[in-house]
Amino acid sequence: MRSDMTFMEWYNALNKPSWTPQPATIGTIWQILYPIIAVTFGWVFWRCSLGRLPGAVALPFGLNLLANLSFPLVHFGLKNNLLAALDIVVVWGTLVWLIVTIWPLARWVAVLQVPYFLWVSIATVLQLQITWMNRGG
Repeated sequence: MRSDMTFMEWYNALNKPSWTPQPATIGTIWQILYPIIAVTFGWVFWRCSLGRLPGAVALPFGLNLLANLSFPLVHFGLKNNLLAALDIVVVWGTLVWLIVTIWPLARWVAVLQVPYFLWVSIATVLQLQITWMNRGG
């Protein structure tokens, strides 16, 4: 693929599974998830800063946020499927870690991560398939 392609030209040129959601659908999902993430993650960071939650609780939340925000830069900016696949696996793993960590302390935060977890699980499988399907090029 040409290196001068826009990110959408590059993405559209990739081999993708037939069940790949349309970009507009993906955007809508994130428009729903980001406010949930902002409220719940913000609450955890705020409580940790006040000393009302152990500081270590913020670690998986911070790592998840960093990996989540890195994904578009890696995937669409660098146009690197392998690094994007590694990044999404980190997003998924830190999401599991943060749910397990926060469950005994604030179950409502853990429960509100369920839609995020479901979407990231789908997105992880999708990215791994895209990476596999485009491994030669």
